[in-house]
Amino acid sequence: MERNHSKAAGSGKAIVIIGVLFFVFGFVTWLGSVLIPYLRIACQLSNFESYLVTFAFYISYLVMALPAAGILKYTGFKRGMAAGLLLMAIGTLVFIPAALSRTYGLFLTGLFIQGAGLSILQTASNPYITILGPSESAAKRISIMGICNGVAGIIAPIVLGMVVLQDADVLQRTVAAMDPAARETALAALAYKVITPYSLMAVVLVLLAVAIYFSSLPEVNEEEEDGTRGEKTTERNSIFQFPHLLLGVVTLFLYVGVEVIAADTIISYGASQGIALSTAKFFTSFTLGGMLLGYIIGIICIPRYISQRQALIISSFLGIAFALAALFLKSVVSVFFIAMLGIANSLMWPSIWPLAIHGLGKFTRIGSSMLVMAIGGGAVIPLLYGHLADIWSPGQAYWILIPCYLFITFYALRGYRARIKT
Repeated sequence: MERNHSKAAGSGKAIVIIGVLFFVFGFVTWLGSVLIPYLRIACQLSNFESYLVTFAFYISYLVMALPAAGILKYTGFKRGMAAGLLLMAIGTLVFIPAALSRTYGLFLTGLFIQGAGLSILQTASNPYITILGPSESAAKRISIMGICNGVAGIIAPIVLGMVVLQDADVLQRTVAAMDPAARETALAALAYKVITPYSLMAVVLVLLAVAIYFSSLPEVNEEEEDGTRGEKTTERNSIFQFPHLLLGVVTLFLYVGVEVIAADTIISYGASQGIALSTAKFFTSFTLGGMLLGYIIGIICIPRYISQRQALIISSFLGIAFALAALFLKSVVSVFFIAMLGIANSLMWPSIWPLAIHGLGKFTRIGSSMLVMAIGGGAVIPLLYGHLADIWSPGQAYWILIPCYLFITFYALRGYRARIKT
């Protein structure tokens, strides 16, 4: 009895620590929604070029996920998380020379390094929170983490938007008419606005790394604690013998793509509908507010009223419905339905992850790395959206959402059950 109480208390402390990390994930990740319109003006970019912001950030997950698994195998979870935070701090500091020189490539380099640090943190924290309790309630615990992520995601764009997009509407209208010297001065002044917030962020990340390193965060054994408890995986000698995981990787790739589109394009889309940037800069917070509401629903309903799989089915159908509404309606109403995608997307990650990782046993760490690689969908799919926005329109480019949600629906209905006989 005393041992179980001690274990529960330890798990509670670990959940709080991981919750803080998920807040950091959200704060850093959702700054991209403000950086896209900000850098489009500061560096004079096209839609496609501006969405290299999401590409540089999320492609690092694809590149770093497998190396991250190796790093964690060597360092363990706790020291690996501290290393990830320090790497994020380095990427954040790169924004200072990038702003001083107004060099887009340096901004992208900083974003890539930030994403690399986050890939280590994600590779450690997602399986960690999944196995800190029964597998049937994993989506509930991940939803709690999603609230931490969502609150940060609501705050971050508002804070950065108030700093860097102040007077951006006036500058956007007048910059083309300025003489070259005046234009360079105005754009340089805009670029300098990120120096203070990103310097402060780097300090906070370093302090968090130190705090995590000296914390009481326990190590866990995936082979014993992955939630499968007793399922036989010893007969399998390759991660590719788990088709439900491989389909889950594709599903998560598409999901992250649509999630990033819903959050990171809505400011620019609102501006394309004639809404001033001074107003549109708050729209990402509406999308993430919808996600926050969805997480709360998940905590209440999973697994008491609906299963993880049922939550995924409902979410995918809502995604299709809201995306079609945004495509066929106009102006503010269309923007509203893009924001509503936050609700549709909220329970997808908490549902896909435990369904994909279930039964992996000793392959849990490598399976988790593959799922983290799937976050690369946030690099590829928004970039395709940006290309379609240039050749069609920002509104019609949302057609890219429909096939993504259809595949997620397939995984919820059948793909998660794919197994091979051993």
